[in-house]
Amino acid sequence: MVIRSINLETVCGVTSTLPVNDKPEVAFAGKSNVGKSSLINTLMNRKAYARISATPGKTQTINFYNINDELYLVDLPGYGYARVSEKEKEQWGKMIERYLHSSKQLKAVFLLIDIRHDPSANDKMMYRWVVEQGYQPVIIATKLDKIKRSQVQKHVKMIKEGLALVPGTKVIPFSSATKQGKDEIWELIENECFGVTVEE
Repeated sequence: MVIRSINLETVCGVTSTLPVNDKPEVAFAGKSNVGKSSLINTLMNRKAYARISATPGKTQTINFYNINDELYLVDLPGYGYARVSEKEKEQWGKMIERYLHSSKQLKAVFLLIDIRHDPSANDKMMYRWVVEQGYQPVIIATKLDKIKRSQVQKHVKMIKEGLALVPGTKVIPFSSATKQGKDEIWELIENECFGVTVEE
């Protein structure tokens, strides 16, 4: 995908009305600090368009990035951060649920998991929940550059078993530092959104 234009078009808080978009959407979910903003910046070929925060739990809105006037990358609030009140967690959960239920254009959900660790209870809950909404999320195993190459298969297996993935679920190891996995993710997005692999 050649990125010609990016526009942070809509930012939705807890009480906001979700936009009715006429272009395909792909959503990114993941726990706080899993590298969601870094992934989105890498996909958009920008260093800091999506704000990266040293403080987990900072993305408290649903952000819609319009790419080339062709599709939306949708950044969902990070989940599972301990220092956020239960009430806030509940509100974010409801906000994500409302989005998954109401979007008419959502073509794919990407769930980000830190490749270094066993999936957390929150990761497992989120995965099961997205599947229950009728989606088969693609798993992006982030922070790939933090482990040895010889360890990758072992850690991918750990994620597959930890999440009890539906057979056939894709797992894409990804690093925002080396950009490994970026092309594969774009290929999937283009396929899901347009039904064809878009030539560059």
